[in-house]
Amino acid sequence: MLIIADGGATKADWVIVKDDGEQLPITTTGFNPNYVSGEEISDIIQQELVARLPFDIEGDIFYYGTGCWDRGRNAIVRAAIAAMTPAANVTVHHDLLGAARATCGHEAGICCILGTGSNSVLYDGEHEVDNVTNLGFLLGDEGSGAAIGKAFVQAFFYREMPEDLQPIMEKACPNGRKDILDKVYSGGIPAAYLASFTQLFTEHQAHPFVRGLVKKSFNEFLTRHVCKYKNHETLPVSFVGSVGYHFQEILKQALEELGLHAGVFIKKPIGNLVNFHLAAEKLKV
Repeated sequence: MLIIADGGATKADWVIVKDDGEQLPITTTGFNPNYVSGEEISDIIQQELVARLPFDIEGDIFYYGTGCWDRGRNAIVRAAIAAMTPAANVTVHHDLLGAARATCGHEAGICCILGTGSNSVLYDGEHEVDNVTNLGFLLGDEGSGAAIGKAFVQAFFYREMPEDLQPIMEKACPNGRKDILDKVYSGGIPAAYLASFTQLFTEHQAHPFVRGLVKKSFNEFLTRHVCKYKNHETLPVSFVGSVGYHFQEILKQALEELGLHAGVFIKKPIGNLVNFHLAAEKLKV
Protein backbone atom coordinates (compact mmCIF):
# COMPACT_ATOMS: atom_id res chain seq x y z
CA MET A 1 0.00 0.00 0.00
CA LEU A 2 1.20 3.50 -0.92
CA ILE A 3 -0.32 6.70 0.49
CA ILE A 4 0.50 10.14 -0.93
CA ALA A 5 -0.78 13.39 0.59
CA ASP A 6 -0.60 17.05 -0.35
CA GLY A 7 -1.53 19.04 2.74
CA GLY A 8 -2.51 22.68 2.86
CA ALA A 9 -3.55 24.81 5.80
CA THR A 10 -7.28 24.36 5.15
CA LYS A 11 -7.53 20.96 3.44
CA ALA A 12 -5.38 18.00 2.48
CA ASP A 13 -5.67 15.71 -0.56
CA TRP A 14 -4.79 12.05 0.07
CA VAL A 15 -4.58 9.18 -2.42
CA ILE A 16 -4.34 5.61 -1.16
CA VAL A 17 -2.92 3.25 -3.77
CA LYS A 18 -3.93 -0.28 -2.82
CA ASP A 19 -1.85 -3.33 -3.64
CA ASP A 20 -4.10 -4.18 -6.60
CA GLY A 21 -3.50 -0.72 -8.10
CA GLU A 22 -6.85 0.78 -7.13
CA GLN A 23 -6.58 4.45 -6.13
CA LEU A 24 -8.78 5.83 -3.37
CA PRO A 25 -8.85 9.65 -3.06
CA ILE A 26 -9.80 11.22 0.27
CA THR A 27 -9.94 14.88 1.34
CA THR A 28 -9.45 15.85 4.97
CA THR A 29 -9.06 19.04 6.94
CA GLY A 30 -5.59 20.50 6.44
CA PHE A 31 -3.14 21.60 9.10
CA ASN A 32 -0.02 23.68 9.56
CA PRO A 33 2.33 22.62 12.40
CA ASN A 34 3.11 26.29 13.03
CA TYR A 35 -0.46 26.84 14.22
CA VAL A 36 -1.86 23.51 15.40
CA SER A 37 -0.57 20.93 17.89
CA GLY A 38 0.43 17.35 17.26
CA GLU A 39 -2.66 16.20 19.16
CA GLU A 40 -4.92 18.20 16.87
CA ILE A 41 -3.22 16.71 13.81
CA SER A 42 -3.66 13.19 15.22
CA ASP A 43 -7.35 13.87 15.81
CA ILE A 44 -7.81 14.91 12.18
CA ILE A 45 -5.98 11.82 10.89
CA GLN A 46 -7.99 9.50 13.13
CA GLN A 47 -11.42 11.00 12.52
CA GLU A 48 -11.18 11.98 8.87
CA LEU A 49 -8.82 9.36 7.43
CA VAL A 50 -8.38 6.23 9.54
CA ALA A 51 -11.99 6.00 10.75
CA ARG A 52 -13.33 6.30 7.20
CA LEU A 53 -11.40 3.31 5.86
CA PRO A 54 -12.57 -0.33 6.10
CA PHE A 55 -8.96 -1.53 6.27
CA ASP A 56 -5.81 -0.79 8.26
CA ILE A 57 -3.31 1.68 6.84
CA GLU A 58 0.09 0.14 6.21
CA GLY A 59 2.96 0.51 3.77
CA ASP A 60 4.54 3.88 2.97
CA ILE A 61 3.00 7.30 3.63
CA PHE A 62 4.54 10.32 1.91
CA TYR A 63 3.10 13.55 3.28
CA TYR A 64 3.96 16.92 1.68
CA GLY A 65 2.69 19.74 3.84
CA THR A 66 2.57 23.46 4.29
CA GLY A 67 4.67 24.66 7.21
CA CYS A 68 6.87 21.55 7.13
CA TRP A 69 10.05 23.44 6.34
CA ASP A 70 12.45 22.15 9.00
CA ARG A 71 13.20 18.97 10.95
CA GLY A 72 11.36 20.10 14.06
CA ARG A 73 8.07 20.78 12.31
CA ASN A 74 8.43 17.68 10.17
CA ALA A 75 8.90 15.63 13.34
CA ILE A 76 5.68 17.02 14.84
CA VAL A 77 3.67 16.05 11.77
CA ARG A 78 5.37 12.69 11.36
CA ALA A 79 4.76 11.72 14.99
CA ALA A 80 1.13 12.81 14.82
CA ILE A 81 0.43 10.78 11.67
CA ALA A 82 2.44 7.76 12.87
CA ALA A 83 0.51 7.65 16.15
CA MET A 84 -2.69 6.95 14.20
CA THR A 85 -1.06 4.69 11.58
CA PRO A 86 1.40 2.50 13.56
CA ALA A 87 1.73 -0.09 10.78
CA ALA A 88 2.88 2.50 8.23
CA ASN A 89 6.25 4.06 7.46
CA VAL A 90 5.71 7.85 7.48
CA THR A 91 7.88 10.36 5.60
CA VAL A 92 7.16 14.10 5.80
CA HIS A 93 8.39 16.72 3.33
CA HIS A 94 7.77 20.42 2.71
CA ASP A 95 5.01 21.19 0.20
CA LEU A 96 7.59 22.97 -1.95
CA LEU A 97 9.36 19.68 -2.62
CA GLY A 98 6.01 18.15 -3.50
CA ALA A 99 5.27 20.97 -5.92
CA ALA A 100 8.71 20.59 -7.51
CA ARG A 101 8.33 16.84 -7.92
CA ALA A 102 4.84 17.28 -9.35
CA THR A 103 5.92 19.83 -11.97
CA CYS A 104 9.57 19.07 -12.69
CA GLY A 105 9.84 15.35 -11.94
CA HIS A 106 13.56 14.60 -12.10
CA GLU A 107 14.44 17.66 -14.20
CA ALA A 108 15.89 20.93 -12.91
CA GLY A 109 13.62 23.94 -12.70
CA ILE A 110 12.09 26.68 -10.61
CA CYS A 111 8.77 25.79 -9.02
CA CYS A 112 6.35 28.27 -7.47
CA ILE A 113 3.24 27.93 -5.36
CA LEU A 114 0.60 30.58 -6.06
CA GLY A 115 -2.51 29.88 -4.03
CA THR A 116 -3.78 31.63 -0.93
CA GLY A 117 -0.10 32.28 -0.18
CA SER A 118 3.02 32.16 -2.34
CA ASN A 119 6.41 30.49 -2.26
CA SER A 120 9.14 29.30 -4.63
CA VAL A 121 12.07 26.92 -4.84
CA LEU A 122 15.08 26.22 -7.05
CA TYR A 123 15.11 22.47 -7.74
CA ASP A 124 17.97 20.45 -9.25
CA GLY A 125 15.86 17.45 -10.22
CA GLU A 126 16.28 15.70 -6.87
CA HIS A 127 16.60 18.28 -4.09
CA GLU A 128 15.61 21.79 -3.06
CA VAL A 129 18.70 23.89 -3.81
CA ASP A 130 17.59 27.40 -2.86
CA ASN A 131 14.53 29.17 -1.48
CA VAL A 132 13.99 32.92 -1.37
CA THR A 133 12.49 33.53 2.06
CA ASN A 134 8.72 33.58 2.26
CA LEU A 135 7.68 36.23 4.80
CA GLY A 136 4.06 35.12 4.98
CA PHE A 137 0.75 36.93 4.90
CA LEU A 138 1.68 40.17 6.69
CA LEU A 139 5.10 40.84 5.18
CA GLY A 140 5.17 38.94 1.89
CA ASP A 141 3.10 36.47 -0.16
CA GLU A 142 3.54 38.55 -3.31
CA GLY A 143 1.49 37.25 -6.24
CA SER A 144 -0.75 35.19 -3.99
CA GLY A 145 -4.53 35.16 -3.73
CA ALA A 146 -4.26 37.07 -0.45
CA ALA A 147 -2.02 39.77 -1.93
CA ILE A 148 -4.15 40.20 -5.05
CA GLY A 149 -7.35 40.19 -2.99
CA LYS A 150 -5.90 42.87 -0.72
CA ALA A 151 -5.14 44.99 -3.79
CA PHE A 152 -8.75 44.66 -5.00
CA VAL A 153 -10.05 45.69 -1.57
CA GLN A 154 -7.75 48.71 -1.49
CA ALA A 155 -8.73 49.75 -5.00
CA PHE A 156 -12.42 49.60 -4.11
CA PHE A 157 -12.27 51.55 -0.88
CA TYR A 158 -9.70 54.06 -2.16
CA ARG A 159 -12.08 54.83 -5.10
CA GLU A 160 -9.64 53.57 -7.71
CA MET A 161 -11.80 50.73 -9.08
CA PRO A 162 -13.79 51.37 -12.29
CA GLU A 163 -17.55 51.78 -11.77
CA ASP A 164 -18.45 48.69 -13.78
CA LEU A 165 -16.49 46.46 -11.35
CA GLN A 166 -17.70 48.05 -8.12
CA PRO A 167 -20.94 45.98 -7.86
CA ILE A 168 -18.78 42.85 -7.43
CA MET A 169 -17.25 44.31 -4.28
CA GLU A 170 -20.50 45.83 -3.05
CA LYS A 171 -22.16 42.43 -3.16
CA ALA A 172 -19.23 40.74 -1.38
CA CYS A 173 -19.17 43.25 1.49
CA PRO A 174 -22.66 44.80 1.83
CA ASN A 175 -21.72 46.42 5.13
CA GLY A 176 -18.73 48.09 3.54
CA ARG A 177 -15.62 48.77 5.60
CA LYS A 178 -17.05 46.98 8.64
CA ASP A 179 -17.17 43.62 6.80
CA ILE A 180 -13.54 43.93 5.78
CA LEU A 181 -12.16 45.04 9.13
CA ASP A 182 -14.13 42.45 11.11
CA LYS A 183 -12.97 39.56 8.92
CA VAL A 184 -9.34 40.67 8.55
CA TYR A 185 -8.64 41.79 12.10
CA SER A 186 -11.03 39.59 14.08
CA GLY A 187 -11.66 36.63 11.76
CA GLY A 188 -10.03 33.22 11.89
CA ILE A 189 -8.06 33.09 8.61
CA PRO A 190 -7.60 36.60 7.16
CA ALA A 191 -5.38 35.46 4.28
CA ALA A 192 -8.05 33.05 3.03
CA TYR A 193 -10.70 35.76 3.36
CA LEU A 194 -8.68 38.23 1.28
CA ALA A 195 -7.96 35.51 -1.29
CA SER A 196 -11.71 35.05 -1.73
CA PHE A 197 -11.82 38.46 -3.45
CA THR A 198 -9.32 37.24 -6.02
CA GLN A 199 -11.69 34.39 -6.88
CA LEU A 200 -14.49 36.90 -7.56
CA PHE A 201 -12.50 38.46 -10.40
CA THR A 202 -11.39 35.23 -12.09
CA GLU A 203 -14.12 35.61 -14.72
CA HIS A 204 -13.17 39.24 -15.38
CA GLN A 205 -9.56 38.74 -16.50
CA ALA A 206 -10.19 40.45 -19.82
CA HIS A 207 -11.00 43.71 -18.06
CA PRO A 208 -7.99 46.05 -18.37
CA PHE A 209 -8.13 47.04 -14.70
CA VAL A 210 -8.21 43.44 -13.46
CA ARG A 211 -5.49 42.39 -15.86
CA GLY A 212 -3.27 45.28 -14.84
CA LEU A 213 -3.72 44.73 -11.10
CA VAL A 214 -3.08 40.98 -11.29
CA LYS A 215 -0.09 41.40 -13.60
CA LYS A 216 1.47 43.97 -11.27
CA SER A 217 1.27 41.49 -8.38
CA PHE A 218 2.74 38.70 -10.50
CA ASN A 219 5.58 40.98 -11.61
CA GLU A 220 6.39 41.72 -7.99
CA PHE A 221 6.51 38.01 -7.18
CA LEU A 222 8.67 37.16 -10.18
CA THR A 223 11.18 39.97 -9.65
CA ARG A 224 11.43 39.55 -5.88
CA HIS A 225 11.61 35.76 -5.88
CA VAL A 226 12.08 33.94 -9.19
CA CYS A 227 14.65 36.36 -10.62
CA LYS A 228 16.88 35.86 -7.58
CA TYR A 229 17.67 32.23 -8.46
CA LYS A 230 20.78 31.15 -10.30
CA ASN A 231 20.06 30.35 -13.97
CA HIS A 232 16.55 31.80 -13.75
CA GLU A 233 16.99 33.05 -17.33
CA THR A 234 17.21 29.52 -18.74
CA LEU A 235 15.32 27.23 -16.35
CA PRO A 236 11.59 26.56 -16.83
CA VAL A 237 9.38 28.25 -14.21
CA SER A 238 6.42 26.09 -13.19
CA PHE A 239 3.42 26.84 -10.99
CA VAL A 240 1.15 24.96 -8.60
CA GLY A 241 -2.00 26.45 -7.07
CA SER A 242 -5.36 27.89 -8.04
CA VAL A 243 -4.18 31.48 -8.58
CA GLY A 244 -1.33 30.55 -10.92
CA TYR A 245 -3.57 28.07 -12.72
CA HIS A 246 -6.64 30.27 -13.27
CA PHE A 247 -4.66 33.41 -14.13
CA GLN A 248 -2.02 31.62 -16.17
CA GLU A 249 -2.51 33.68 -19.33
CA ILE A 250 -1.64 36.87 -17.44
CA LEU A 251 1.18 35.05 -15.69
CA LYS A 252 2.62 33.81 -18.98
CA GLN A 253 2.70 37.37 -20.28
CA ALA A 254 4.51 38.54 -17.14
CA LEU A 255 7.04 35.73 -17.55
CA GLU A 256 7.65 36.56 -21.21
CA GLU A 257 8.18 40.25 -20.52
CA LEU A 258 10.83 39.40 -17.93
CA GLY A 259 12.57 36.97 -20.27
CA LEU A 260 11.54 33.93 -18.22
CA HIS A 261 10.45 30.57 -19.61
CA ALA A 262 7.02 29.18 -18.71
CA GLY A 263 6.97 25.60 -17.52
CA VAL A 264 3.99 23.60 -16.25
CA PHE A 265 0.82 25.05 -14.70
CA ILE A 266 -1.24 22.73 -12.48
CA LYS A 267 -3.99 23.47 -10.00
CA LYS A 268 -3.26 20.60 -7.61
CA PRO A 269 -0.07 18.53 -7.38
CA ILE A 270 -1.59 15.34 -5.95
CA GLY A 271 -2.16 13.49 -9.26
CA ASN A 272 1.36 14.13 -10.51
CA LEU A 273 2.81 13.28 -7.09
CA VAL A 274 1.10 9.89 -7.15
CA ASN A 275 2.57 9.20 -10.59
CA PHE A 276 6.02 10.31 -9.36
CA HIS A 277 5.95 7.81 -6.49
CA LEU A 278 4.45 4.99 -8.55
CA ALA A 279 7.31 5.40 -11.02
CA ALA A 280 9.77 5.27 -8.13
CA GLU A 281 8.15 2.06 -6.88
CA LYS A 282 8.56 0.44 -10.29
CA LEU A 283 12.28 1.24 -10.26
CA LYS A 284 12.63 -0.69 -7.01
CA VAL A 285 11.31 -3.90 -8.58
